[in-house]
This record gives sequence, C-alpha cells and structure tokens, in this order.
Amino acid sequence: MNNIKVFVLMAGLTALFMAVGSVFGGQNGAVMALVIAGVMNAVMFYGSSSMVLRMYRAKVVTEAEAPEIYGMVDRLRQRAGLPMPVVAVAPHEQPNAFATGRSPEHAVVCVTAGLIRTIARHELEGVIAHELAHIKNRDMLLQTVTATFAGAIGFLAHFGWLLGGSRDRGGHPAAALLVMIVAPIAAMLIQFAISRQREFKADAVGAEICGQPLALAGALRKLDAAARRIPMQVAPAAAPLAQVNPLAAHGGGMMRLFSTHPPTDDRVARLEAMARGR
Repeated sequence: MNNIKVFVLMAGLTALFMAVGSVFGGQNGAVMALVIAGVMNAVMFYGSSSMVLRMYRAKVVTEAEAPEIYGMVDRLRQRAGLPMPVVAVAPHEQPNAFATGRSPEHAVVCVTAGLIRTIARHELEGVIAHELAHIKNRDMLLQTVTATFAGAIGFLAHFGWLLGGSRDRGGHPAAALLVMIVAPIAAMLIQFAISRQREFKADAVGAEICGQPLALAGALRKLDAAARRIPMQVAPAAAPLAQVNPLAAHGGGMMRLFSTHPPTDDRVARLEAMARGR
C-alpha cells in the first residue's frame, strides 16, 4: 500500500512542482520543472539513504566497530522478519535515531552517539525497534520524497520570485507572490500529515517487535526532554525522519504549529494503553 502512496505522492508533488514552474516561466517553465522533477524522483529513489546520512553527518559502522549496537539491531530485525539493515552512527550529542532507504533490502538504521550513551539498554531496544517498524511499514522512502519535494518547491518559488518571474511575461505579480507562499505550505502540509500518522503506527509495531511498550514509552520521554535541551544541527528537511523532533530546542510558536511529530505525551499514552492491554 505504501508503494502506491509513494507513486501518488510523487505524481502529485510533480504536478505541483510543474504548476509553480508554469506561473514563473509559462510553458517553458512547466517543462523545465517536469524535467527537474523527473531527475529528482530518480535521484531520491536510488540515493535517498546516502543523502540523508550526509545530512546527519552519519558514518556506517561494522560489527567490529560497534558490536553492541550492531548485535542489538541484528536480534531485533530477526524478530521483525527483516533483512539486516546497514547500521550507522551520527556524531550528535542529542539522543535520537532514524531509518532511511528505499526498501527493507536497502535500509539503514542510524542512531546518534548521544543515544548510545544516555539511555538504558531496554529503552535503546525500544528505539531501534521503532526504526525497524518504519522499515517494516516501508515508511522511509515516502517520507524522504515528501521532505525533498517540500524543500524543492519552496526553492523554486523563491528563485522565480527573485528573478521577477511572471512580471516579465505580463503576469500578475500578486499571483506569483501567492504561489511563492502557498506552494511550499501545501507540500509541507502533506509531509506533516504523513509524519504524524507514521509515528503512531511505528510506535505500535515497534512495541510489538521489542515486546516492551513501556520501554519505548520511557525512551520517548527521555528523547523528547533531551531534544529540548540539546540542539542538533541538521537540515529541517531531514528532521521529520528522526524519532523525536531534533529541532525541538528551537521550537515554539509557528514551529509547534507545523510540527512533523505528534506530541510525545500522546505517543506515550498510546503505548501505556497498549501495555495495559497486554
């Protein structure tokens, strides 16, 4: 089902990308936007994981380099019935984690150095199980595509406005300004809606994989509290991939309104209800 969602989303955002190009460049602008979108689709499908790892400055590790974390991922992925993903560590003090890749056979699980150092072993298992749930649910490609297109549409609109866009072609400047504002927001809203729903589902599936809903709930509390104290330097487009909002230290006002993650209290409440029902 997620493969269908990826196709529909890529088609829809490509159309939106073309519409923005058309406003600023007419027919030629629409054709150019289509070409750019096609290249972006191919690049994102085959190179999403390496691009995300670079955004987080993460390094792939072997079993010899990180035996404990590698072994934990291996045990949990066997419980989940998944192939062994690539394991990576990002050099951030903020405890966090994410999964990326285009399929379970080409997946990456990445944890931060701060995560390994600051939470208990059973909680770390819960965090990793959550990321394996994203792999099992095939969430990673969907989220990466939305993040990339949201950023690209905003860039195209801004670039077109700076160049004068439709004003040089007899268009109405107000229309160009409207597209510059509305198009990025439209793409972002799609991204946010997908992020919120996928996190609830990954929490539930992750709790089943590790067998300890309360361990994941405890980890989420700690990760959320740490994210508000410890800043992380990461591109906003990559932030929705993380288990908790890595930019929470800068949050407030509009940042909360457009949060890509559900409130941690809501996630914890669902996991606690799940534990009571076991």
